[in-house]
Amino acid sequence: MSAHGRFITFEGIDGAGKTTHIQALADGLRAAGHEVLLTREPGGTPLAETLRELVLHQPMDALTESLMVFAARRDHLAHRIAPALAQGITVICDRFTDASFAYQGGGRGFDRGVLTQLEAWVQEGRQPDLTLWFDLPAAEAARRRGAVRAPDRFESQDEAFFERVRAGYLARQAADPRRFAVIDATGAPAAVWAQVEAAVREHGAW
Repeated sequence: MSAHGRFITFEGIDGAGKTTHIQALADGLRAAGHEVLLTREPGGTPLAETLRELVLHQPMDALTESLMVFAARRDHLAHRIAPALAQGITVICDRFTDASFAYQGGGRGFDRGVLTQLEAWVQEGRQPDLTLWFDLPAAEAARRRGAVRAPDRFESQDEAFFERVRAGYLARQAADPRRFAVIDATGAPAAVWAQVEAAVREHGAW
């Protein structure tokens, strides 16, 4: 086990297909001998999971939403992510701060300057080692979502909202291209998985 674990995040609009591949990556890394913590945001601790339920299902304005997401993130970092990384465990997280800039900043049109300040306070400079961004047109993501589940507060937004979310992800990727691996999520699952595996291997995390 290494002295410090790798921190890998999965990002993308709802319906982009992250769930299948995040579990496959965790399983593959474990089979290769890595100790893995698979977690999610908002969530990952009892407090953060409580806040997740409120964010997903209770009406609130964009500032309240952002504060709650970052409060959940702080608890998650302090009690699960940072301790696991310190023990050399690979942490794979379904969404992290890029999602805040995409959903609250892009989708809601919330002040990115406030998000940047919250990011600095909550993370104290910590960023993922690798972010896998599952890029998919909003219309195709909506079609996939509609086929599998009833929508929550975010998933029920219109296509224009998700186009803004996608643009928010693109802006984050453009600002830090070395951290991001852009995954073309339009193809068959096997083709998408091949991109995921290649990106993780290229970053030395496998």
